Amino acid sequence: MMPPHHTSARTEFRILGATEVWVQGVRIPLTAAKQRTVLAALLISPGRFVSDVWLAELLWGASPPATRNAQLYTYVSRLRRCCGPGLRVVRRHRGYHLVLGTAWFDWAAFQQLAEQGRRDLVKHRYAEAAACLESALKLWRGPALSDVTEFLNRTELPALEEARLGAIENRMAAVLALGRHVAALPELSRLVTEHPTRESLRGHLMVALYRSDRQMDALRVYEQGRRVLQEELGVVPGTALRALHRAVLLEELPGPAAVEALAPVASGPCPDAAPEGAPGRGGVSHQRHRGPHSPWLGLVPAMLPTDPVGFVGRRSELADVLEVLRGSRSGYRAVVLTGEAGAGKTALAVRAGHICRDDFWQGQLYIDLRREGGGAKSPLEVLGCFLRALIPERGADLPETLDERLQLYRSALSRRRVLVVLDNVVDARQVRPLLASGPGCRTLITGRRSLASLEGVRGVRVGRLEAAEARELVVAAIGGARLDAEPGPVARLLELCDGNPLALRFCAARLAARPRWPVARLVACLEQGEVRPEEWGEGSHDPLNALRAGVLELGPFLRPVLRTLARGERGAFTPAAAARRLNWTEEHARMALDALVEAGLLGSVGESDGVFVYPSDGHPAAHPAPERYRCSPLVRLLFPRPAQGTP
Repeated sequence: MMPPHHTSARTEFRILGATEVWVQGVRIPLTAAKQRTVLAALLISPGRFVSDVWLAELLWGASPPATRNAQLYTYVSRLRRCCGPGLRVVRRHRGYHLVLGTAWFDWAAFQQLAEQGRRDLVKHRYAEAAACLESALKLWRGPALSDVTEFLNRTELPALEEARLGAIENRMAAVLALGRHVAALPELSRLVTEHPTRESLRGHLMVALYRSDRQMDALRVYEQGRRVLQEELGVVPGTALRALHRAVLLEELPGPAAVEALAPVASGPCPDAAPEGAPGRGGVSHQRHRGPHSPWLGLVPAMLPTDPVGFVGRRSELADVLEVLRGSRSGYRAVVLTGEAGAGKTALAVRAGHICRDDFWQGQLYIDLRREGGGAKSPLEVLGCFLRALIPERGADLPETLDERLQLYRSALSRRRVLVVLDNVVDARQVRPLLASGPGCRTLITGRRSLASLEGVRGVRVGRLEAAEARELVVAAIGGARLDAEPGPVARLLELCDGNPLALRFCAARLAARPRWPVARLVACLEQGEVRPEEWGEGSHDPLNALRAGVLELGPFLRPVLRTLARGERGAFTPAAAARRLNWTEEHARMALDALVEAGLLGSVGESDGVFVYPSDGHPAAHPAPERYRCSPLVRLLFPRPAQGTP
């Protein structure tokens, strides 16, 4: 049943469009952008502590004025005066938190409606799902956060837009399941034009065209999407879209009632979405839980993936991680592994988790926070997975809201000793609610970004393997005799892989699959760009999948920058050299390079591969900007050079 839109509530807050406050049907004017920014920042984190440091960064960026605390106090005081008792902002330590109480908030209402619509969809209640999702999307009055500072807009808008697109995709799935494909065609055509790399929308358009007796048009839409993905990202369509293409080609696409078999729910699987008995991604069992019949009853959660075979090197980094996980005097309860794509962060985290399994005898929770298509899993969904494993007797009786699930999660961990491993974290906002707060618990995080806003978390940088370690990794796959026979080509192969474990593993796998190939032949293929991305095949360790999500998250102006640098000469380069290649100023080029380093898609030469600690203010210690950069071999494979004569 859909929750009502409380238009008669005494106080209403709106951010899905202009930032507005309504009290008893009267709009309260908020004339200052920074005042609106403070309100929006508190609304997005209801009931949670928002530090002065973070608010200042959202208001003024990296250079706040000396009077920032006084100005913050002024903005909050004005908000209290103009909004009346409906706005309860509490000062706590060095920050604020907002208590919504009975006030109505459009973003919270949207999330509730969208979640209910998704649940109806996976339970095959298509009419209810379509109605609920339509009500959710009607709450959007325009671009969200349209009148706040650019810093808040840049930080929070992507998550809101992702939620809106997920609701749109789910609504389209419900509409198609109801057989309304003809009516959906105009909107789907517009959506695919606006979001050409969104494979779920493209799949929905193909289904609508096919069911409208336009098979050739459906195949043409697939081919257009394949070219867009190849030219812009250097990747091939995902498994679901390829399966849909095959079904259209063979005229085997099911009717409306069975469309989910080839077009799964777009905004992400949840435990109820998977077939009964089917395991989910990220080590979480996505089985339906029906009260006392939960398969978790009597079990201690042990969700860690298999201990990596052939793990080499990383002695220093492993020791630093274990010091945090096992130590009681360090003061840290979480450690974050960062590094560029393919650096081996997940392998190191899983290895560390297995080493200290006996230290966390009451359970090890693990989840991959990225979806297969590249989106981010929501904390609400992840908490549902964890709570079903920790409290199986609750079955399907779990709280509906994020705050309630968060309180239950913290209570469940308060007297336990549990390790929580959060793999492929997208940003700090996604991981904050999932941090294990129990005194005997520890959290191990992996991600390409630095997550600098997480306070009091110890960070370990996962860099390149040393030459001896890189050789050891290849030897484990194909043996030492084959390498000893070609010392020169082997040295060049290790140089091309640049100490990147994922690149090394795939080169080793390619040689192992071709025992008669000399190493020199693979080296020649790599140097001449003859190893195309699609040749690496499919699978959970596919380098295309490892990088695809990160590239998709880049701003439109950064993607061609990465492509240009990846297709340039190998080796380290300076900002000045990059500026000449891009035909930009050096300052402009340096900003783009630093953004790509932060995204984990570019490496800085000379950066310390080791331990760094975030001070209590949440910002890394100041250090000189790196002067040389390098492009990882995986990124180069993602953007192969065009064949000779190709523009």
